Amino acid sequence: MMKTDVQSYLREKFAEHAGLPEDQLFGDDVTLATVIARSPRMTNSIDLMEAFARTANALRKEYGARVRLPAMPLDTPTTTVLRVFQEEFDRQREAVA
Repeated sequence: MMKTDVQSYLREKFAEHAGLPEDQLFGDDVTLATVIARSPRMTNSIDLMEAFARTANALRKEYGARVRLPAMPLDTPTTTVLRVFQEEFDRQREAVA
């Protein structure tokens, strides 16, 4: 499985859980606070954490990797979150290999 496949999957699932198209989630200047403000499904950081948990759960079901994200401030760019998701996924895959 290629890294881009997992990133595409993560982007798709997070967009689905946020209720927003990917281009509104993963631009250069999009932060977690921006996602909460734009998303019709989120009103606060708890909703954001639930979207990440659902995304991680989908990743576990699809790829068998249990990914846990560290706490991140709301000014964190979504591209950084995507990178951390990927790094944690890679770390989990290496642990079971």
